[in-house]
Amino acid sequence: MPKGPDAAPQHGAALQAVNQLDLFTALPGDLPTHDQQEMMERPFFSLSKGKRIEPIDYHVRNGTTDVRVRVTANADTGMATIWDADILIWAASQVREAMIRGVPTSRKFRVSLYELLRWIGRPTGGSEYARVVEALRRLKGTVIETTIRQNGTRPQGFGWIEEWSAPTDENGKSLGIEFTIADWLYQGVRDDKLVLSIDRDYFALTGGIERWLYRVVRKHGGHQGGGWGFTMSQLHHKSGSTRRLADFAKDVRKVVERQRLPGYWLELYRTEGDEEALHFSARAVLPVGHPGHSLKRLPRVKVAPKRDNNSTPPSKRAAKATGA
Repeated sequence: MPKGPDAAPQHGAALQAVNQLDLFTALPGDLPTHDQQEMMERPFFSLSKGKRIEPIDYHVRNGTTDVRVRVTANADTGMATIWDADILIWAASQVREAMIRGVPTSRKFRVSLYELLRWIGRPTGGSEYARVVEALRRLKGTVIETTIRQNGTRPQGFGWIEEWSAPTDENGKSLGIEFTIADWLYQGVRDDKLVLSIDRDYFALTGGIERWLYRVVRKHGGHQGGGWGFTMSQLHHKSGSTRRLADFAKDVRKVVERQRLPGYWLELYRTEGDEEALHFSARAVLPVGHPGHSLKRLPRVKVAPKRDNNSTPPSKRAAKATGA
């Protein structure tokens, strides 16, 4: 059936919807750091700074539900990396803080490059501008298909970022960046049950597997007295890494040897089936006198006050109420 004169391409309608979003200007200061639990638990990112084109295909049975994640990369930019995810953690932290303060939220952000780089622990020199632009390109070009939140049925597809811009003045000086995160991520960040606080020292971790392992440990370890554990093969599967299991295991052993994961103590052991495994515990629950003991605890996620139309500014709520 031919399209009518008012019909528009689907991607054009989606772009128009993004353009109509309210712009959220970054809250200043050292805000509490938050991460989205599903993004921490499943393999969504490349763990290498080298360009990755090979897709991630992850499948696990979770009770009666099939959890599937497929990540594909743009051939020009490569897959989004775990370092690129720092931008998404910044956005998640902004949304959570705004919710606590009762400030209207949006998934479209504006932030100065200096403020973003300082917050995620990066140098603020000129070369970092190009790195942020490259990260935004990868985040937009990476396509996620997942059954998470779909009850194991048909997958939902999205890119981490729907659109972005990084304008400069006539002298090449950055005028800040604007970007819009996927609604899937935005809704996950706004859900109190799907967010965790993380240690700011996370940004000082330099290795890809080290960073990924912290997020997995933080998601599963919490403050449980007995800690948590996975076999090395389970960790390898959860990571989506392209490295052979033997090489991956070597990298994990190096992380254990360094003991740099903030707030957690790592130990290797053998299972009853003689399989290598990793056990991790919150340092705060270890006995006093244990070499890994520390009193430092992460704060629990603050639950945002219940508000009607929390993401809509008061002026627009009034306009809706009057039919304007």
